[in-house]
Amino acid sequence: MTTGQTPIRGYTATKDQLQTRLRRIEGQVRGIERMVDDDRYCIDVLTQISAVQAALDKVALGLLDGHVRHCVAEGAEEGKGDEMSTELMAAVGRLMRRG
Repeated sequence: MTTGQTPIRGYTATKDQLQTRLRRIEGQVRGIERMVDDDRYCIDVLTQISAVQAALDKVALGLLDGHVRHCVAEGAEEGKGDEMSTELMAAVGRLMRRG
């Protein structure tokens, strides 16, 4: 679905909150860079990396939720349910593969 030229996405209603979270994560990553510049203790740096990963996971889960509730539901109404489910599961698979 679109409004004029701008498509409506599953996260459209919470876009401001999403952008705020992403800016906060960006700040955390810059903080990690400063920690490395300052030769901070390895475990402290790793702890902060873990916090960033958890924050990104939370963002990803929110995006997945919005995608299912909006995009997949809309796709199912248009007869593309199987295609959308396959795409969703591929995205989940990519999110689960780390390191």
